[in-house]
Amino acid sequence: MKYKIMGFVACIAVLATSVLVPLMSTDDHQRYHQHLEAQPKAACQHGDDVFCTHLPLVEIDTDGIEIPGGPIYDENGKRLPHYTTAADGSNTIAAYMEIKDSETENNHLSDPATMKSKIQIRVRGNSSRTFDKKGYAIRLVDDQGENAPQAVMGMAAHHEWVLHGPFIDKTLIRNYMWYNIAGEIMDYAPNVRFCEVVLNGEYQGVYVMAESITAGQDGARLSLSVDKKDSTFSGYLLRLDRGSDEPLQNLNSFTDYTHRTAMQLEVIYPGRSNLTEELQRSITRDFSDFEKALYSYDYDSETYGYEQYIDTQSFVDYFLINEFTCNYDAGWLSTYMYKDLDGKYRMCIWDFNSACDNYQDTTIAPNHFEMQNCLWYNMLLKDEDFTDQIITRYRQLRKSYFSEEYLNNYIDDVIEYLGPAIDRNFEKWGYTFSEEEDLLKPTERNPRTYEEAVDNMKGFLQQRIAWMDENIEVLRQYSVESKVKKFNENAN
Repeated sequence: MKYKIMGFVACIAVLATSVLVPLMSTDDHQRYHQHLEAQPKAACQHGDDVFCTHLPLVEIDTDGIEIPGGPIYDENGKRLPHYTTAADGSNTIAAYMEIKDSETENNHLSDPATMKSKIQIRVRGNSSRTFDKKGYAIRLVDDQGENAPQAVMGMAAHHEWVLHGPFIDKTLIRNYMWYNIAGEIMDYAPNVRFCEVVLNGEYQGVYVMAESITAGQDGARLSLSVDKKDSTFSGYLLRLDRGSDEPLQNLNSFTDYTHRTAMQLEVIYPGRSNLTEELQRSITRDFSDFEKALYSYDYDSETYGYEQYIDTQSFVDYFLINEFTCNYDAGWLSTYMYKDLDGKYRMCIWDFNSACDNYQDTTIAPNHFEMQNCLWYNMLLKDEDFTDQIITRYRQLRKSYFSEEYLNNYIDDVIEYLGPAIDRNFEKWGYTFSEEEDLLKPTERNPRTYEEAVDNMKGFLQQRIAWMDENIEVLRQYSVESKVKKFNENAN
């Protein structure tokens, strides 16, 4: 397997995209797709003994100290619910990061840094913490340990970043691909860039540098604002997941105290340093107002219903992107919702590592719907108008970002762009293609080559498209009117 970087292919892709994407876009925001817009780079003349990559090159130096956040097991091999910590008990360590990211030439370890910073770093993820190839949460800091925002690989300046290390995803591209496609469809999805990582002098493979989901400045990331002094907010971010070890961040909203989910809603922004008890109570009341409207008999009322609280298009698109890819952690784990400055709730996608039938412990058949069972959506789909919007939007997206031609071309173009970085990655991690290292169950689900991993994802999407085209109208069954609802509605 050898993928070569071909400049003329990249140029043709850019030209094709410049023609097609405006026809497909439904709004005026533009998404940067690294594999289409990065400049082709000429081959270097040095020998093979010099590390050379066309991707941004990230070097991290921890001075040999182990990065905390790894899994801990008991004497029987059972994984415990807490993680390794630094020597002082904290969950991060101090380290140093440099990025070499020339726009016109390949990047080498000996090149001058285009960006450098002290950082605080930890291992991140849930099941991915157990993988040999780790993912990391990174905070850029100054000499005093305070936040020190910087632009990274062309993405707007911030101090919080995520390094995702594709491991179970043998294609290497799921998060990059679906974050970018979601960014074309929705108001916001985290920006991403491919890179290669060297940790303490040891090559770690292909990674995806991603924006964390949080507030930004000057239009970057989310438009959220909080005033700790006055205990007021004009936007906040919530996550449905396993909950925080900081009780103040866990939201005791209507969803929580009515036990509608085993998961826990938590406040992500404002963070711990800015979240007061008064702010937490205010956010709880605010979000409970939405939930009570949604779960009432007046859920579809113009006066009392949910639509006054949410950006409906955002909820429709979130449903479709995750349903289309069978990304079924969405709606109960790593599920982000934010209230923007305009006062409407919106959804934000996250984590497609297991999408397209890539869950470790179960096969995901392409011939069913699941998202209608998720929190909030189990009520939203009771509204016939909401279901109609899903069906209409699906048919629109099938002509653009959900078309088989677009998706196959996207996959092929990304692979062409990654080129020899794919080989380098699997020189490090290629042992995972062997039967002794199977990550997916049952064993026959595991690809034995990179090409097979790509074919599996393409095949799944082909089957998914065919089934959804035939069955999208089935969603109407969840909007059947309750026979008792009319007796419980408030009189207008």
